[in-house]
Amino acid sequence: MKHLNKLTFGAIALSMLLSSGMNTEAREQISIVGSSTVFPFSASVAEEFGRAYGIRTPVVESTGTGGGLKLFCAGIGLEHPDITNASRRIKSSEFEKCQGNGIDMTEFVIGYDGIVIANANSAPQLNLTLGEIFSAVAAVVPGPKSTDDSCDLISNPNIKWSDIRSSLPAVKIEVLGPPPTSGTRDAFAELAMEGGSKSFKCLGALKITDSSAWKATVHGLREDGGWIDAGENDNLMVSKLDANPDAIGIFGYSFLDQNSDKIKGAIVDDVEPTFENIAAGEYTISRSLFFYVKKAHIGVVPGLKGFAQEFTSEDAYGEEGYLVDKGLIPLPAADRAKYSSAAKNMPKLEM
Repeated sequence: MKHLNKLTFGAIALSMLLSSGMNTEAREQISIVGSSTVFPFSASVAEEFGRAYGIRTPVVESTGTGGGLKLFCAGIGLEHPDITNASRRIKSSEFEKCQGNGIDMTEFVIGYDGIVIANANSAPQLNLTLGEIFSAVAAVVPGPKSTDDSCDLISNPNIKWSDIRSSLPAVKIEVLGPPPTSGTRDAFAELAMEGGSKSFKCLGALKITDSSAWKATVHGLREDGGWIDAGENDNLMVSKLDANPDAIGIFGYSFLDQNSDKIKGAIVDDVEPTFENIAAGEYTISRSLFFYVKKAHIGVVPGLKGFAQEFTSEDAYGEEGYLVDKGLIPLPAADRAKYSSAAKNMPKLEM
């Protein structure tokens, strides 16, 4: 691991703060918010960084991707976080809000993660298609009067998994999923729900004729107990699944990897959610993981640039890095080199 220079408050940085109107009350710890999926990786880097480089361990909070970006984009100043983690890329609307508040940032991709459909080890192994996942949790689905060109949308009538396919368990559909502020929720909607909607030709026709209505339909989740927002605490969700073998949970692969003694992942479209399958791009419900650094805080908050360098070091996110032991799926070598370089140069994100 390469030596990183310890960062301190200097006269130049203080002058920059005063000229920008930033709150100049000293803060000795890096403040990190955002994705619950990225949280365990970021927390591991924080612990290693604080121990190895003799600064106070950064504070990492799990607020969800959307919640973290809201806090991050609120403004420049030591009352605002320095870094936000995200389990999806920043949206254009969020980027514009940051820009409106004078915030420039550097973007990092740290690796890949799969979104798993998991249940207790004591429950039956599930083998689902994306279409069946959609049929289980969508608020409305095409009814029997639908044609290839026109959807007759009805409230989801599927009460048990066996209502979708007779060979599935005859137990009530009860899916514990991430809340609206979660990047995992956004990714699930885009990857699983949109992917599953392709099983219905009329929804494809609706996408062509009315894209807004199509998005509302395929992203809409049931509110009759079939889908339950379980909050940002994925560890609590694991405990609930362990206690209730009939329930299904949705979260990042790393939590499955770390809790394989309690839960197992469903096979989706005949592919298991394994490290190898996600890395190879064969598991369809997978996404990239990110973090964003506020450029105005570099050189002001001690260790900020060094933290980014530690996160993107081979010791951390390389193929043999300590984050792989936590369940991170590493980037290809060329991409890792790209973001390791970005941690040194901190290029401004343009969208």
